[in-house]
Amino acid sequence: MSKLPMDVITDVLYRLPVKTLIRFKSLSKPCCSLIDDPDFIRAHLNRSLQTRSNLNIILKGLHLYSVEFDALDVAVPLDCPLSFGACTDAFGSCNGLLAIHMSDKNVALYNPSTRQLRRLPVSEIDPPRGESCKAGYVFFGFGQDFRTNDYKVVRMAQFKKDEDDEGHSFDYEVKVYSLKNDSWRKITKLPFYLRFMFQFFYHLLHRRGYGVFAAGVLHWVMPPRMELGFFRNKIVGFDLGTEEFTEVPQPECADRGFLLDVSVLEGCLCAVCNYDQVKVDVWVMEEYGVKESWTRLLSIQKTRAVNPLTFSKPLAYSKYLDRVLLEVNDHKFVWYDLQKKKMRSVKIGDSIGTFGAEVYVGSLIPIEDRKRAESQKQTQQDELSLRKGNRKMRDDFLSQGFKLVL
Repeated sequence: MSKLPMDVITDVLYRLPVKTLIRFKSLSKPCCSLIDDPDFIRAHLNRSLQTRSNLNIILKGLHLYSVEFDALDVAVPLDCPLSFGACTDAFGSCNGLLAIHMSDKNVALYNPSTRQLRRLPVSEIDPPRGESCKAGYVFFGFGQDFRTNDYKVVRMAQFKKDEDDEGHSFDYEVKVYSLKNDSWRKITKLPFYLRFMFQFFYHLLHRRGYGVFAAGVLHWVMPPRMELGFFRNKIVGFDLGTEEFTEVPQPECADRGFLLDVSVLEGCLCAVCNYDQVKVDVWVMEEYGVKESWTRLLSIQKTRAVNPLTFSKPLAYSKYLDRVLLEVNDHKFVWYDLQKKKMRSVKIGDSIGTFGAEVYVGSLIPIEDRKRAESQKQTQQDELSLRKGNRKMRDDFLSQGFKLVL
């Protein structure tokens, strides 16, 4: 190793998976320092994203499972330290970090590759003052603020009147957690339409209440509400940089009688238009925020193997960009060939039945609380110094108290 140039060693390390890099940290101090260096961590992540390597798929059923993207063969239980046998769900993925939760108060960020876990401080849901209402459905979202290089969790809590059993929206509370600050902040500037967004039949199915992260913005869909005068689908965005809500333009489809979903492909926002469970069009916004940049990527029809076509979600491109992996009807994967315009089913071993899917890339991004770690380290050093001082006092006392006088 000492005879190899450092740039050669670095180039080799860039190509390795995270678990191998963690083992290699024990080779030498220079290797450990290199692998822990923020510039190396960032470059390793960028290379993985550019080459579509170190990708994995999280299957979300009663528990979490992981599948290697290159193999797509076996689902392996994901050992998550947040829970012990309890139901844990993942509501977002960004740069190798998973946002997971067991309840509204038990939320954490987790890096499956390094097994680092960061529990979020508990933030209570506070109903509006002077109103007789209670918390209803809770939305979650997770992504990165590119301006400050911070990771943020968004929680939108819907309120409803105590006697309202149909889930009509009453008001919302929106809070944002910052990983850098390790704290929650309440968002007070909320658009009026937000209180009408939740729909029971839509957001509870297929985990549609989880925000889709693309271009620094989390996205949700507000389906048509005929009784309220909203006749079209609306894509609602929350900018993690400005921490403000915005309306995102959707593609102009010839037939507007469709059910809309949103997804993401390699950082680009996707719109999935489902026409009566018979046909699905997937559109990609190539330049974020520009309506004219919407381009139809693919169109699929129901088949004997997929009938009806109730739900579909694009997950990732193949290494050579000639195919797209789709999650279909919450229980199967298919490869869609962009040239031949055909689908092929993918069978995963140790199937878990019904599931949702999330793509994550293996990374070394740290999420440990440095202040807490430094405080613990200082406390340990103080305790060690105190023990040494006590030991010295004891030794001095013994040497003086039991010294023999000849």
